[in-house]
Amino acid sequence: MTPYACAVDFDAVVAIDVHTHVEVDCHGHNAYDDELVSATRDYFRMTDAAAATVDDLAEHYRARRAAAVVFTIDAATATGHPPNSIADLVAGAARNADVLIPFGSVDPLADGAPDRVAEQLALGVRGFKFHPSVQSFEPNDRRYYPIYEAIAAAGVPALFHTGQTGLGSGMPGGHGIKLRYSDPMLLDDVAADFPGLTIVMAHPAVPWVDAQIAIATHKANVYVDLSGYSPKYFPPQLVRALARPLRTKALFGTDHPYVQFDRWQRDFAALDLDPAIAPLVYKENALRVLGVTR
Repeated sequence: MTPYACAVDFDAVVAIDVHTHVEVDCHGHNAYDDELVSATRDYFRMTDAAAATVDDLAEHYRARRAAAVVFTIDAATATGHPPNSIADLVAGAARNADVLIPFGSVDPLADGAPDRVAEQLALGVRGFKFHPSVQSFEPNDRRYYPIYEAIAAAGVPALFHTGQTGLGSGMPGGHGIKLRYSDPMLLDDVAADFPGLTIVMAHPAVPWVDAQIAIATHKANVYVDLSGYSPKYFPPQLVRALARPLRTKALFGTDHPYVQFDRWQRDFAALDLDPAIAPLVYKENALRVLGVTR
């Protein structure tokens, strides 16, 4: 396949959503097992037929003059569920390179994970997504440092789920998913040990929001994406932090298809924030994370 080559006109788009999921690959395979998919949709009260394939997602964002970072999660070792194809994801992003930016995903527990980083970089991915709770790993365990070394050497960002997760919520035992792996304090070690690695902490990290704000304020290489929650439900200390310490560190993200662009945008506009913050959150901060120069 031809490697992905970004064709997004960053001057023309009004926003960059740094957190969207491709649920179903071109073979109809879902990223999660059926029980988890059903419970997650119930948790997010998803009653509509939200876009799930890469091409549907692209059309959704193209209609809104926005770009989107797209990814799936490889958690095969922890879950026993085969992952969606990264190659198919990248091929789909290449078909829609005017609006989509693909991130890779490697299973940290699998042998040869750093090699998978190199393979996916060769396909053209522009960053990597990790979900410590679903992938069942502690991010600051040094056995995973070769993965970060490979990502840092490539100069692309690593995005880590932090805090509570809708995946497994309300299920017996949370479907075996352990929240402690997504404590943002584990990423403080990684950020300190890899100062050249750009780290994005995904979601308001409930119940560790104060720690998340402190880390992003303390570490120049750490950012926060605001996905997974409607802004009307943001913790109040996070809203206050957006006004000052996080104004250049916060990124627009929805968690599509679980949270929709239009609702997020409407509820963000209702927050009592300086209007000058919006363009930073919606686009300018993301350009810096993605290494885009204009």
